[in-house]
Amino acid sequence: MSNPCIICVAITGSLPTKENNPAVPISIAEQIESTQAAFEAGASIAHCHVRDDAGMPTSDPDRFASLKEGLEQHCPGMIVQLSTGGRSGAGRERGGMLSLRPDMASMSVGSTNFPTRVYENAPDLIDWLASEMRTYGVKPEIEAFDLSHILRAKEMADKGEIEGTPYVQFVMGVKNAMPVDRDVFDYYIKTVHRLFGPDTPWCAAGIGRHQLALNEWAISSGGHARTGLEDNVRLDRDRLAPSNAALVELAVGLCEKYERPIATWQQARQILGLRKVAA
Repeated sequence: MSNPCIICVAITGSLPTKENNPAVPISIAEQIESTQAAFEAGASIAHCHVRDDAGMPTSDPDRFASLKEGLEQHCPGMIVQLSTGGRSGAGRERGGMLSLRPDMASMSVGSTNFPTRVYENAPDLIDWLASEMRTYGVKPEIEAFDLSHILRAKEMADKGEIEGTPYVQFVMGVKNAMPVDRDVFDYYIKTVHRLFGPDTPWCAAGIGRHQLALNEWAISSGGHARTGLEDNVRLDRDRLAPSNAALVELAVGLCEKYERPIATWQQARQILGLRKVAA
């Protein structure tokens, strides 16, 4: 396949700690350094969360601003995608950083079960997040934990609540949510192409030990891939991942296996319809 593969690196998340893996970057400075290495290894999107001084997840816009500024300085051209996920805040607090005008932001358009809680995404909150993204020119990445989330994204796009074609990411392997199932994965691809068109870009993320499998499924099927310490802290069963860059390198190796070129940040911006920037 000749179409370039976009690699997204989810650098930190809300859950992993240094007790899980010392390489997990917690401070803003650590996140910038870790992302720069991942960028140089081939990642063109940085999916970002921030932590407070105690290492706990937060939606603090000031911390997001510091991270965004550092990434733009040290990873020029890289797509900055901020998280509006529910572990970092409640209600509209989750979208308080959208006024920073990042390139992208994650958005879950429906609720789902997580290991010990319900990941609640109420319709009025979804509508507000989508409105803020339109106001500030932020492209949403639809995190689909369920088939219904893809269908809901189509409905929102048809109503103009999402501008342009949504970029859908299939999330598989979260306990109590969608398991890693190849038939379901293939049907997700079929659904995206049926609803949005055969050339619509999409992405996939596997959680924990499923990360590499989902990377391979996505890359071999013409999609784009997410990796990083947010989703998986191990290189394999016996070894912790030494860095985000090391996980990116595994995805790069799969791209080489399936003869997919790695998307540059310029190509990634073009594929996703994002604004051009100067490096």
